[in-house]
Amino acid sequence: MIKPLPFQFTVCKLKSAEDIRTDREFFFASVTDEEISLVCKICDVPPDTTAREDGWRAFRIEGILDFSLIGILSKISTVLAENGIGIFAVSTYNTDYILVKEENLDKALKALKEKGYQIV
Repeated sequence: MIKPLPFQFTVCKLKSAEDIRTDREFFFASVTDEEISLVCKICDVPPDTTAREDGWRAFRIEGILDFSLIGILSKISTVLAENGIGIFAVSTYNTDYILVKEENLDKALKALKEKGYQIV
């Protein structure tokens, strides 16, 4: 099952991990030796970003995905790629989130539904 989330996201780069507001409902952060990236609701973007791209929408693969399951993200991304839709994927311990640009959300959900995915 696929569940669209009802808000817009931004993908941004930060100067410092201290700028990440961990008290927010939805955010995905990554810190590497090369960058600090944050995916969050547009209303929660820190003021001091070094790069930013707004206008993303997300949907969640519903349910807890066992680590032994293979190909779920690959199959969904293939459907979207075949329909000319780029993605930004984020995985958590329990599941995967797929972000698409706002203007592609309806097209993405329609393509997935046509391939047998249930949209809730």
